Amino acid sequence: MRRIAANSALGTLGFVLIVSAWHIAAALELTRPGLLPPPLEVGRVIVDGLTSGPLLSDLLVSCRRVVLGVAIGMVLAIPFGFALGWFPRARVTFNPLVNFFRALPPIALVPLVVIYFGIGEVAREVILVYAAFFATVIIVYEGVGGIEEKYVRAGQTLGTSRLELFTKIVLPLSTPHIFTAARVSLGIGWSSLVAAELVAAQDGLGASIQNASNFLDVPGMYAGIILIGLSALVMDLAIRAGAVRVLRWQDRGSR
Repeated sequence: MRRIAANSALGTLGFVLIVSAWHIAAALELTRPGLLPPPLEVGRVIVDGLTSGPLLSDLLVSCRRVVLGVAIGMVLAIPFGFALGWFPRARVTFNPLVNFFRALPPIALVPLVVIYFGIGEVAREVILVYAAFFATVIIVYEGVGGIEEKYVRAGQTLGTSRLELFTKIVLPLSTPHIFTAARVSLGIGWSSLVAAELVAAQDGLGASIQNASNFLDVPGMYAGIILIGLSALVMDLAIRAGAVRVLRWQDRGSR
């Protein structure tokens, strides 16, 4: 408990430092007037928006979009990543293609997505699925390909079938990488959210930021950006907590 409390305090300290620096910069008016609202003003915008304004609805919509898009992307990517990691010919054949597509930013695909899928909810989810898919494929196949040969040989020596080798050795040893892929994909999903909600979205945090920018509402832009960061942080902490529970068998030493 002491270690958890200490880590929580240190994690909070980082936020305290950056908010303090922000407050000082706003108080000293280091930028042009109106370009750097004080933290308390942005905090009031967030509280008012979540309690009596549209921010709560926008937050829930964006969370649903990101979770759904990342979940679909990972479900499609995990088997593909296992195949690339387990079968050398598949890896040689598809690895260049995967690296080609993962280098393309989701925002660059918005015009094509609009042409093929219109401006509805499907188009926004396609962008998020795309962002999560290639990040997950890379991490999973690197995890499978990085399994030490001694574990595989030990299983073969004990007479395990190919299916047993996969379920009892490859899958457990790859599980930490799947959690890592989930964390990375969620981060990419949130960073791609604005691109996804550029597709004629009327709601969501990305649309809220865009609307605020159209009216030069700087506190509103800050509010949307902060909520995206906080949402990503909460989801990341939830995945890390799940990983600790699932991976209790993993010896992590004193790290």
